[in-house]
Amino acid sequence: MKKLSILMVVVFLLTMSYSCSEDFLTKEPPGSTSENVFYDATGIDALLIGTYAMVGGSSLWDISWGASIQNWTYGSVASDDAYKGSEITDQTPVNDIEHWVVQSTNGYPSNKWKWAFGMGVDRANKTINVINKTEEAGTITADEATQFRAQAKFLRALFYFEARLVFGDYIPILDENTEDPSQVTNVNADGAVLSFITDDLAYAASNLPATQAQVGRATKYAAMALAARAYLQDLKYSEAEALLDKIIASGQFTLAGDFMDNFNIETNNNEESIFEIQANVNDINESLNAEMGIGLNWPHGGDIGMCCGFHQPSQNLFNAYKVDGDGLPMFDTFNDTDLANDQGIASADDFVPTDHALDPRVDHTLSRRGIPYKDWGINRGSNWNRKQADGGPYLPVSKPFFKKSERFSLSTTTGWQTGINANNYRYLRYTHVILWKAECAAYRGDLATALTYVNMIRQRAMDSEPVMGKVLITKLPTSVYPWGEGSSDADYLTGGSVDWTQPAANYQIGLYPSFASANDAMEAVQWEQRLEFATEGLRFFDLRRWDDLPNQIGGMSMADVLNDFARGDERIRTSAAGMAGFTFSDNDKYMPIPQDQLDQQIGILEQRPEYK
Repeated sequence: MKKLSILMVVVFLLTMSYSCSEDFLTKEPPGSTSENVFYDATGIDALLIGTYAMVGGSSLWDISWGASIQNWTYGSVASDDAYKGSEITDQTPVNDIEHWVVQSTNGYPSNKWKWAFGMGVDRANKTINVINKTEEAGTITADEATQFRAQAKFLRALFYFEARLVFGDYIPILDENTEDPSQVTNVNADGAVLSFITDDLAYAASNLPATQAQVGRATKYAAMALAARAYLQDLKYSEAEALLDKIIASGQFTLAGDFMDNFNIETNNNEESIFEIQANVNDINESLNAEMGIGLNWPHGGDIGMCCGFHQPSQNLFNAYKVDGDGLPMFDTFNDTDLANDQGIASADDFVPTDHALDPRVDHTLSRRGIPYKDWGINRGSNWNRKQADGGPYLPVSKPFFKKSERFSLSTTTGWQTGINANNYRYLRYTHVILWKAECAAYRGDLATALTYVNMIRQRAMDSEPVMGKVLITKLPTSVYPWGEGSSDADYLTGGSVDWTQPAANYQIGLYPSFASANDAMEAVQWEQRLEFATEGLRFFDLRRWDDLPNQIGGMSMADVLNDFARGDERIRTSAAGMAGFTFSDNDKYMPIPQDQLDQQIGILEQRPEYK
């Protein structure tokens, strides 16, 4: 999606609600524009582009990292997938999200609220109003108005869906006819928010085309996929499955050939993409048109150092990639003992990575000592890590990162968040559809269908290129030593010896032969969603919705899962940043309504009951 005239759009959206009847007294301030400038197809499209621009959170510094649509805080750090990372003294509000002790004054949820309602929903509603007025004036046709309105409603639904993930149903319902948003309560009838979201998406799905000429614009299938995910949050499986079946039957999408095709810049907008958030770098200062909400989450230490070392995968997640002799997950015992890690071990000291059989997706998802990290060389552990005692032994999550060969051409050349890059965020992709379909089938006891779709994803992982390069040394000093036998330019940071003809670790993965019961099928689906989507901001929300299933999460409650993770973490991080003493309860499933919003709308907005 091209980003044109966004500055003009922003100015307009901030000023369009003000007018004066004495036209001869009205003076347009320099740099502003009037509403009638947008009363044609070109103007409306500019407004839509400005609304799309909000999806990626490109308004830093009006909002900051708490607004990220990738939900690395609420969906990943708050779960068993990841730690806050970095140091305990940096971005302290995220410590409370990680430890499930969030207060209403925490600035991160406040940013999410402002992004969703004050920026996203507001822009969508104002755009719809301009569409309606322009259609009434006869400047655009009814078909054109419908197409524009369908995109705007898709975007409004997306902002509402994101807000509901974080705050639940305690959010105000604001549409294009709301005269005074400050007087709208956030206490709603049961199901009202979900209906508002899915009604918008039904309109979008009915009126949007199957494909768009410009990448990044919503299609009918994007609307269907988002509606399916919205229904799944409430375990409305039949409603979700009907939409998923339409997407599958369309033949518009296929699984990409390689797992990493969903996380490499060169494969942006591939055959698997359903709705992809476009990332542009070096078009404006600080590359604000890339997804700045994750601007802190890049490696920090050593030769690879950028900023700022946040969002580091957990030991629990690493352990989850263990497989048995058949290459299948170890559901019940995966976290009994920890896979080898270099926590507290200097780079110049001996460390031997685990030889335990692992799902090959592991080293595409997290980066650990002694394993090649894209084309940056061999991860040297402590020397590449900002502060292991606080953030754990693993580098910030690998999926959004870029290759060394792409630095400064496809990564930012301005600003201090130097890891920002042109890697799109695959918000909705065919993998989601396949695994959600498997979940629906498992829920209704269709074991054969669940097996087919889970194994489709596992087969792709089996066929994908594993991380290559078996490291043959156990000490990784900071200085560059003479090349060892078998080394190449790709390991120059270590001076180590690497056999590039071998996989980096003992990778094994197998297909499920059958499922004995619906509960077994559901557990396999849940596990597959964790392995496939790890660190992508979904885990906490998945645990929360599965908590309402009869068998919950493999026979465990959400609280059981997260508290087992917390107790296991006490073996890894012994600093105050660790999970020692912290406990998750059902009162921690949603973020509080931000205090600054409650203070602005006293008597109108209400706090969630668990935070009163």
